Amino acid sequence: MHTHNLLELNSNENSLGMAESAKQAILQSFDIGFRYPDDQRAALISKIAEINGVTESEVSLGNGSSENIRAVVQMLQTKALKAGKQFQVIVPDPTFAYAELYALSIGESVVKVPLTPDSYDLDFDSLQKAANEFDGISLFYLCNPNNPTATITATDKLRAWIKEAPANHYFLLDQAYSEYITDPSFESGVEWVKQELSDNLIVVRTFSKLCALAGMRMGYAIANPQTTAAIEAFMSIDNTNLSGAVAVLATLDDEDFLARSLSITNQSREMVEATLDELGLRHLPSQANFIFHEVKGNVKAYMDRMREHGIVVGREFPPIEGFSRLTLGTPDEMAVFIKVLKSFREKGWV
Repeated sequence: MHTHNLLELNSNENSLGMAESAKQAILQSFDIGFRYPDDQRAALISKIAEINGVTESEVSLGNGSSENIRAVVQMLQTKALKAGKQFQVIVPDPTFAYAELYALSIGESVVKVPLTPDSYDLDFDSLQKAANEFDGISLFYLCNPNNPTATITATDKLRAWIKEAPANHYFLLDQAYSEYITDPSFESGVEWVKQELSDNLIVVRTFSKLCALAGMRMGYAIANPQTTAAIEAFMSIDNTNLSGAVAVLATLDDEDFLARSLSITNQSREMVEATLDELGLRHLPSQANFIFHEVKGNVKAYMDRMREHGIVVGREFPPIEGFSRLTLGTPDEMAVFIKVLKSFREKGWV
């Protein structure tokens, strides 16, 4: 439950709030709330295809991209079963947990491969080794930019790895934060789907972050038409709610809102990075709407103290110790956080 007097900087939500255009679209949609959202769903698929430069047959809408992730895991489990093979999910550690949770819930094994020490990047060799030592189907779940680190991995290495992978290795690239990336070396997995880099590549994206629609549960997957059709078989039918569909359509057309949303996050990131630098607290290069930064002392104690000051910050993500994940709210919110953080330094807590 959300406690409204607390400043919530722990779930990577967009505290700018929904676009006014999205709110209006939802209000207007009440008049047709008794109809199934077939038309709006079709319009949204068309819009997503247009934005990404793919065909509509390459788009699968999700009730949040978490539904797309679940469907990919189930689709590959079934594929393995039919072929009389084993199935496993390989994840970097730490990363966003949903692929792992879905796999475990259906009795499949998950291999966790720690990020590289110090730079906290993907350990390509160890990830590959985990798949090579396995006879069945392996799914690599790769969140890029990664959550909780907010960093991206080397584009050339990732592209070459996916391109050269054998037929029993699949790649699920979660690009929930891709709109925030400033590193010019980054290439979207969507481009690789278009280039037919691999038949085994699925990219998921969400409207929860930049579009500020986390509560509307709207996301999507992009893959080649055959893979998309296979994933669709595991999606719930009519899974798109009317409010979410019209809210996304309105937001995607609202260029002013999207530009403001991005610039506010960028402004907040600069404020926080400058403060962390001033305090000598290490932070990883953030390509997302959150920052993974060092905390001197016990992270749990730091979280508790922040909460006492009305701020909810992100937790520690084992096996990485001594870091906290901080969501970038509005500049006003970050000014409050910065003031409290500096007071903690004066008390010798961070």
